[in-house]
Amino acid sequence: MTLVRPVIEHMSVGTTDLKRAIAFYNAVLAPLGLVKVADELEAAGASACWGPPGTLPAPEGTPGAAPFWVEARPGPIACPPGFHVCFWAPDRAAVHAFHATGLANGGTDNGAPGPRPHYGAGYYAAFLEDPDGWRIEAVTYAAG
Repeated sequence: MTLVRPVIEHMSVGTTDLKRAIAFYNAVLAPLGLVKVADELEAAGASACWGPPGTLPAPEGTPGAAPFWVEARPGPIACPPGFHVCFWAPDRAAVHAFHATGLANGGTDNGAPGPRPHYGAGYYAAFLEDPDGWRIEAVTYAAG
């Protein structure tokens, strides 16, 4: 496997209900091999971070290793047009599990699992909106 330097060190999305968002992302990111690795309490509010097991967000951990945060913020939360977060999935089964788990935990379907040849050869993805309306995707290029 080739190591790739991350382009984005971290990113965060807001939520009006951190407890609900943690439950949703714990469920939906588990099939992708990601777990909650940190909780923070800052002046702006509480937040949680996901990454591979055993990672920590920088500066305690490796930059880019735990890149996804959800932060409690007062509402309303609105996903800007054109914005979405795409998570890498190890295989097609993980894409299906991401989608099914998301629907079972308060997400909304925004594109069922399947090939997306218009995005490129081997592009296989599923799309959801989380309970706050953030558009998220899981993609793999693995066959079968």
